Amino acid sequence: MLYLWVKALHIIFVIALMGGLLIFPRYKLHQIKSAPGEPLFEAMKEASGRLRKIILNPALILVWIFGLTMLYLNPSLLSNGWMHVKLVLVLGLSGLHGYFISMGKKVDTGNSTIQPKTLKLMNELPFVVMIAIVILVIVKPF
Repeated sequence: MLYLWVKALHIIFVIALMGGLLIFPRYKLHQIKSAPGEPLFEAMKEASGRLRKIILNPALILVWIFGLTMLYLNPSLLSNGWMHVKLVLVLGLSGLHGYFISMGKKVDTGNSTIQPKTLKLMNELPFVVMIAIVILVIVKPF
């Protein structure tokens, strides 16, 4: 029963993390389309800062805590190849989170060289990775 509670909490915070990862680049896209000091720039800076502090960072930490707790409670999961691939993809998503935060701080200072087209493409990456993770977890192809 404990395992199912941990799994439910893991999924809840994965959903929160994914929501944040999908909206954060959009906030930054709107921000770079204006100049520092303009109302839109400052509004997106404030909104993305709140998103980072209230949703993104806490959700990432809790996803890892509950995910590792599930592995502790059910270590046999590590004997599955799909779990190894999932963990690699989760590490990639965690790295993408770090990249987004770093890039966001540069945008906030007005020192970013990131192009809007790049941000639009980066905005899709978390969703593609999530699709792969869900397929691995549900279908367990290997």
